[in-house]
Amino acid sequence: MKSVCLLGGSGSIGASTLDVIRRHPDQFKLQSVSVHTNLSKLIDIVSEFRPTHAVISDWDTYQVALSDTRIVNSHCSLLFGQEGLVEIATDENTSHVMAAIVGAAGLKSSLAAVQAGKTILLANKESLVMSGQLFVDTAKQSKATILPIDSEHNAIFQCLPSDYQYGDIERAGISKLLLTGSGGPFLNVALESLAAVTPQQACKHPNWSMGQKISVDSATMMNKGLEFIEACWLFGVKPEQIDVVIHPQSVIHSMVQYVDGSVLAQMGNPDMRTPIAHAMAYPERISAGVKPLDFSQLPNFEFHKPDMMRFPNLKLAISAMSSGQYATTALNAANEVSVQGFLAGHHSFTDIAKINEYVLNRVSSVPCNELTAILAVDEQARRYAEECTRKIA
Repeated sequence: MKSVCLLGGSGSIGASTLDVIRRHPDQFKLQSVSVHTNLSKLIDIVSEFRPTHAVISDWDTYQVALSDTRIVNSHCSLLFGQEGLVEIATDENTSHVMAAIVGAAGLKSSLAAVQAGKTILLANKESLVMSGQLFVDTAKQSKATILPIDSEHNAIFQCLPSDYQYGDIERAGISKLLLTGSGGPFLNVALESLAAVTPQQACKHPNWSMGQKISVDSATMMNKGLEFIEACWLFGVKPEQIDVVIHPQSVIHSMVQYVDGSVLAQMGNPDMRTPIAHAMAYPERISAGVKPLDFSQLPNFEFHKPDMMRFPNLKLAISAMSSGQYATTALNAANEVSVQGFLAGHHSFTDIAKINEYVLNRVSSVPCNELTAILAVDEQARRYAEECTRKIA
């Protein structure tokens, strides 16, 4: 029986994780769960899965929950904030930590789980974008296991040799990692019309059902840029050893190209339960409740090179990875601010990339070898992004 800590229980990854647990009660137990403000979702989770601990990261919601009889009578210990997240992520009774808190808010708890030597089911790509070297080094020291949840990284993981050693791409006979992306809802929209895009349009992904922030990131292809950075750290490869491929159908989730000309691809319907079930059960295979592919009904596959004029955020992310940890940390922070500004109606869709570039041109180049330095760069980048937002508004 694997005991699971679910960091980010109210999001789409959380819902898919709970569905996999629900399907396999003989293999998984929900030990703990966290939410930010969604108290009704937490009550549903606590009622069905009976976790030992629950964390609420929003103070006002936490105060309300303390007097809610449905929580009080559940015998579930209620904790608060980052301290609570770290506590459940390092709980000695937990074996697997699903790190699914969106953005920089998930860094401390994810890193704490790594320090505690847990098996990390990594859906929070920002952890590696912000602290890649520190994260990887800490995992080596603690002997923690990191299993990727993002569909693209999980696909690459499945296509690698079973004995693949971190960073040993040449010994494994690999020439390239091929990171696929759908291109989002605006792949074929006229460039001059992108400035008028609304948040509702940006959040309407053609293939995936996701939260607002990641949906906007998919529309700008910043999500693919962050995944590019994450892949470098996850597999120990250089930026020039990864190619991004536009694949609008989202059936091939990523590929590995070998020196003998072979290309291995992982395919499946676009459903996050597939990579979640794969990582949770690894090295075994279990049913995820996902409809299998019917090859007789599949559309023709398309593949394109990404247009960097259309997707400047992707170009910024690849450049930031080559610049160093400070740049990727700053880019992530700037993007969180600029996406939130767009969703709130403070600036246009195309201003997202402009704000991100503004920040990268101003943030200080400093070593980011420890958490305090990383958080300092994150804070500086957010200030610059807010400054640029005020200028645009």
